[in-house]
Amino acid sequence: MCYSAQIQADYRKFVRMFGATMSIREFARLFFERAEGSRAKVPRAMEDAFANPQSDAEREIRAHIDRFNADETVRLEQDLFRHRTRLAEAERSLQTRVTKKATESRRIATDKIAWTLARLDDIRRTDPQPRDSRIFPGHYAPVMVVENGQRVVKPMRYQCRIAGKPATHDAKFPGAYNARRDSLEAFWRPLFGYSHGVLVVNAFYENVSKAKMEGRVLADGEEDENVVLEFRPRPPHDMLVACLWSHWSAPGEPDLLSFAAITDEPPPEVAAAGHDRCIIALKPENLDAWLNPDSSNLAALHAILEDCDRPYYEHRLAA
Repeated sequence: MCYSAQIQADYRKFVRMFGATMSIREFARLFFERAEGSRAKVPRAMEDAFANPQSDAEREIRAHIDRFNADETVRLEQDLFRHRTRLAEAERSLQTRVTKKATESRRIATDKIAWTLARLDDIRRTDPQPRDSRIFPGHYAPVMVVENGQRVVKPMRYQCRIAGKPATHDAKFPGAYNARRDSLEAFWRPLFGYSHGVLVVNAFYENVSKAKMEGRVLADGEEDENVVLEFRPRPPHDMLVACLWSHWSAPGEPDLLSFAAITDEPPPEVAAAGHDRCIIALKPENLDAWLNPDSSNLAALHAILEDCDRPYYEHRLAA
């Protein structure tokens, strides 16, 4: 499972690299709906791509982003006041008598104050950070597809809800951010051969067993630990990750664009690090064939996935 990835979030680089256009309508809709109260999770780097708008449409998107951040700042400052009030009350109580309730209340308030201050700092800062372009399941990312013969970049949620399925599909299949290659002609049949996309990634992250990573057997009574590993291709380069995507709609509900990254059996170095799946990076020369699939020739599509970009993946503990 590709539980997290470092993505290329600036749509302008898609334009330079691939001659793609941006679906300005879909970006505007995403940021408008978020400003109106949707729970869309958008990485900071996608916002920063509109830091210097070049057109009226981009200025409109920037206005939606600024409105959301202003509202979020007010909400966080109100939360901060409540948490500080709770902390002060807990500390007054502890001065009189130490109780489990007051001690726990102080701990929770302290943790929430730290988180809220960090979130406020994140909104206000102007210096980019690597984490700004990292996505997790449920987050949005720019995905390149082909529409009417033209490469187009659209914002999509990293957890695919197949068109025609109920909205409860998300809760029923929480792992639908990854499409296993061995289920492409089963679970993913409505999309495989029809709706293909590409996510540009330069690193991915996986949860693994610490014991497996260290190549050892747990001792009697020893509990295993989870660690997060960062995998990067060697030599370093942007990888064209094969994806499936869907445009979901239902009466009375906002449209949803969403995608899943295709995964396969891991190469030896990923398996040795303790993980059992790996994303599939396409060779650049296969990009057009992947983005313009022939549903009557699934064997050719499997051949593209088999003939993939195969770097060596170095790993380290994630920061």
